[in-house]
Amino acid sequence: MEQVLRETWMGPLSFGKLLIQRDETTCRAEIYYSKLPPQITKDVVLLLEPMLATGGSVIKAVETLKAHGVAEESIVLVNIISSQPGLDVVSQKYPSLKIVSAAVDRELNPKKYISPGLGDFGDRYYGTCD
Repeated sequence: MEQVLRETWMGPLSFGKLLIQRDETTCRAEIYYSKLPPQITKDVVLLLEPMLATGGSVIKAVETLKAHGVAEESIVLVNIISSQPGLDVVSQKYPSLKIVSAAVDRELNPKKYISPGLGDFGDRYYGTCD
């Protein structure tokens, strides 16, 4: 998602990185890496997250951004596919967060994956699907 934005946006851009992964056994989001631009509090922040399943990773990302001084109203979540339960959780916790999602699926399966969903985004993106 970042590469497309870099290739198409003609204005000034700054990029930060958050590496957040869900522990597959607990389904809890853990932050592994964070590097944000120093002027982040002055900008609108596009939070690029391909999939919103349970909402845990997005909540962890928003918590991190807010801890760095970013106003909730300045964050726009942009993603490809969301689950309705995940949207509900995130919207309840952060009512001022703007969310742009290309598709919304109804539910999560027992493994907490979006259903019907698109499988593992990382595997699809990097061509490592079985």
